[in-house]
This record gives sequence, structure tokens and C-alpha cells, in this order.
Amino acid sequence: MDGVFTAEQIREAEKRLMAQLPEGTLMRRAAFGLARHARRMLGRTAGRRVGLLVGAGDNGGDALWAGVELRRRGAGVVAVLLDPGRAHPAGLAAFRRAGGHVAGPDAAGLAALTAAELVLDGIVGISGRGGLRDPAPPLVAAVERAGVPILAVDLPSGVDTDTGAVDGAFVTAAATVTFGARKPVHVLAAHRCGPVHVVDIGLGPHLPTPHAYLLTPADVAGRWPRPGPTDDKYSQGVVGVAAGSDTYPGAAVLATGAAVLATSGMVRFAGSAAHAVLAHWPEVVTAPDVAAAGRTQAWAVGPGIGTDDAGREVLAAAVAKDVPLVVDADGITLLADHDELRTAIHGRPVLLTPHAGEFARIAGEVGADRIAAARRAAAELGVTVLLKGNATVVADPDGRALVHPSSGSWAATAGSGDVLTGISGALLAAGLEPWWAAGCAAFVHARAADLAADGIPTPASRLQAHIPAALRSLGGLAAG
Repeated sequence: MDGVFTAEQIREAEKRLMAQLPEGTLMRRAAFGLARHARRMLGRTAGRRVGLLVGAGDNGGDALWAGVELRRRGAGVVAVLLDPGRAHPAGLAAFRRAGGHVAGPDAAGLAALTAAELVLDGIVGISGRGGLRDPAPPLVAAVERAGVPILAVDLPSGVDTDTGAVDGAFVTAAATVTFGARKPVHVLAAHRCGPVHVVDIGLGPHLPTPHAYLLTPADVAGRWPRPGPTDDKYSQGVVGVAAGSDTYPGAAVLATGAAVLATSGMVRFAGSAAHAVLAHWPEVVTAPDVAAAGRTQAWAVGPGIGTDDAGREVLAAAVAKDVPLVVDADGITLLADHDELRTAIHGRPVLLTPHAGEFARIAGEVGADRIAAARRAAAELGVTVLLKGNATVVADPDGRALVHPSSGSWAATAGSGDVLTGISGALLAAGLEPWWAAGCAAFVHARAADLAADGIPTPASRLQAHIPAALRSLGGLAAG
């Protein structure tokens, strides 16, 4: 797993490291890595035109020192100083000595930025709060209108470091170079950061326990269930699915099929949509209700069951099975409406998978800080919470959190959540604890969405069909 660290955690680690190094060493390390990625974006350096948006303090200093490196390799570099009196003194002096040109936030500076082939965003760093302040917004807007790619220094200016939220004007980066470790902005607002490149500046030994985690393909491949030589259909995990109805069978077909494709050893379906499920998935064992479904190692319940008394009975029956449980959609609304059901799941291996609206019903508004909201809900409800969104957050009652940033919004379609429910249920039945089941399911679900979409909108049924391809893309699953 890769760690994600707050601004305060990074500042403290930098402080400890800087106490061991000659003055300016850390900034030069950061700037060298920044310049290296700028050169990659340019393709070649000699003769290329680069603009620097230079704010006050160290972030602007990083940009200036990177400008020095680019000048030494033959690029023409213009630094537009947004607050000339507060520009980093040593960085500015070195930039001038290297032959860099300096402009103000005026017509000349605007012309240099819009004529550039790459602009480095060194306006504000991880301590910045709120939107961009004058004179930055019109300059950034002009650069974006001109189609000049922006390489963000540490993070896109105007986007909050710890929440990824925006409040006013901000930069949308083509790519971001960050120093030492990822910050929450890089996973919560990945769509504003572009590809994120982490430059090692030596912070590792000084970093504390991460604020959150980012799963890697190796993490998911290493935990995904794979049958061993002595396994059978029962030992691989039997998952029960209670979803949909004879009037609305789609949720049943999507959730059940996802459990099948997620390599569950056996899938049992309980409900009135059994005919539709069998038409699509003849290997599924069906029953009229949860009580008659037989033995399972986990249940996935909620999508399309309704929020009336009949739906409540379905959820209550699944809860009574006393096995790991994933609850989604109507099931979450029912939990919000029935205190006794919330009490019954508290402290058990249960995973809730709400979107923002469902989250608000059971745990209050999400607010700007998605990680904090998911943590709060997990602690209060005593279960694992997967908060859906472009950045999916998984939080455990013990405080652990992980974030999975999606590369796009292809999974934001009707029925997509039903697919996630089925995958999660299969992993719970295979023995994964809810936190890992949720994280691995979110990872594969997003990967399947990307593969299914291939750059165009796609329905949930196509996403479901690409689960095997998503698993193959992990580079091989660990032996069982």
C-alpha cells in the first residue's frame, strides 16, 4: 500500500529532515525532480518555451529552481512573479543568473505564459487555503484557454491539500509532481491533478503512520481469492445475494452476476427475481427467500429490495444469519429508518456501501472532507463504510482509511453500485475482512469500468462483463 499524508504530517517530516541537511538542499532536490518531469512532458528541452507562475514562499521557490535546471538545458524560461516582493530570494537570484527572464502579472507576463509550451504552477503549496487570489485567476484562465498544459508543483493551486475541495478559482493540472509522498488532494481530487508523480526527497524515515492508504495492483492481486489444489466450491466461499424483485429484476441480475464473475465458489440467490437470474446465470442456486437459501459464508443485500415492510423483512433475515454482510441501496435506507437493525449490525463484520445521498440518510451530510466523514460514520455505526464517489473512501471502525481515485466517471451509471455489491459479497464470503474486501472490490470495479468504457459511456451490464478482464489486468493473482 502507498501512504497518503496530510499537509501537517508532511510539514513535520520536512522540518525533521531539514534539520539534518544544509540549507536549501531539500528545495534543490524537489526542484531537480520537478524539472525532470517537466522535460519528459516537453519531449525535448532545448529551444522549448516554459512559463513559471511564481507565488510567494517555497512553492514558488521550487518553480524557480526548476526553471534554473530547464534553462541549463536550453529552454527559454519566463517567470511571472505574482508578488515580486515575496518571491523566494535565493531561487530568484539563481534564476536570473541562469539567464531566465522575469515578468510581472501584466500584459507582458500574460503573453509569455500563453505563448509557452508548458507552464509550471508554483502559485501556492500545501499550506494554501481557499481559492486563487488576484492576480492569479485571470492568468490561469488565459493559460487554460490557450490550451497550454500546466504542471502543478506539489498540488494544483486553489485545491485544498487535505480535502481536495475547491472554494473559488483553481488550477486544473495536466500532471502533478509532488514531493516525498502523496497528499489527500492527489486521491480525493485526482481529476484536477492529472497523473501524479512522487519525487523522493528523503522524507520516508520521518513520516508517521499514514492518514490514509492507496491500494496498488499488487495489493489487490495478493488478496484476491484463488482456489488451491484442495479447494472445492464450498471452501472458496458461498455468498448469498438478496436483491431486486420480479418487477425490477435488474438489480438481482447485476449483483448476482458480479458475485459469480468475482470468482465466488458458489452463489445462492434469494428472492422473487430468480427466473431472471437463472436466465442469465444458470450456475446460481435460487431460493424464494433468505431463510430457505441454505448455508452461506456471507450475504449481499439491498439493491432493489424496496424500503417497505417486505424489504425490511429481507434485510432482517440476512442480518439474522450472523455472517459477514454487505448492505447497499434500499438496505441502507432501511437501516436509517430502523434503529433495531442498526443496533443488530453494530460491531459485526458488516460493510455499508452508500453514495452521498444514502450516506446523508444514515450518517449525516458528507461535507468537504470525505475521509473524515467516512471515518465518523464507521465509528458511529460500528461497521466498515465504503463511501462511493469519483474518489471512493473506505473507513473501518478502528480508524483505518483507504482511498481509491477513479480515472474517470464511467462507473457513475444506473446499476453500477449493484455490481460493486456483488463483488464485495463474494470477497466477504471468501474470508476477506470488510476493509480489504471493500478496497479490493472498489479497485476491480473501477478497473472494469475503465476497460468497459474505453473512452465512451457504458452501461452497468457491460461493466459487469469486464470483471474478468479487470482481474487479468492485475498481472496475475496470488496462489491460494
